[in-house]
Amino acid sequence: MRKLIAQQWVTLDNIVAEEDGGLGFVSGEPFDDGTRTPFQDSAMNLIESVDTMILGATTYTQSTGWATADDQGEYGRKLNELAKFVASSTLDDAPWGDFPAATVVADPAATIRRLREHDGKNLWLWGSLTLMQSLFDEGLIDEVRLLVCPTTRGAGRRFFQDRQDLSLIEATGFENGVVLLRYEVNSK
Repeated sequence: MRKLIAQQWVTLDNIVAEEDGGLGFVSGEPFDDGTRTPFQDSAMNLIESVDTMILGATTYTQSTGWATADDQGEYGRKLNELAKFVASSTLDDAPWGDFPAATVVADPAATIRRLREHDGKNLWLWGSLTLMQSLFDEGLIDEVRLLVCPTTRGAGRRFFQDRQDLSLIEATGFENGVVLLRYEVNSK
């Protein structure tokens, strides 16, 4: 069965969105077609393990610039080619530049259950905090990938709002100061 992997950028003090909703703390590296760093290899490993991206409506609106992100090389191309589903009760359509549009779904839990039953690679929940919390509540998230940035914010939206039991899969530090923490979500 396909897994649903939730990925979030997070500060050392557990902030995933600044008070204004921004992500000024994100410390990734642009992908060009030159030499790759271990951090970029890790990101490529994730994107090569998935074939579907799940987004909430707000994250979708903030992310459509990826469709024209020329500085992201192979990573950007693979991201843009993923099948995309946007959870929304207000959007009618979800274009993605010159790439296939995302499918808008009103019941993301049912959609994910259906997608998990089909053959394919894993599913990737990109950002989308409100959606992520509802999918945790439904028991649908299998793995959490935290990209911990070497900074704090003191205030903002925290990653976990309630109790979650997790088992460590991987902890890897990179030269850019980011630490990847991967956890399996234990069943409730």
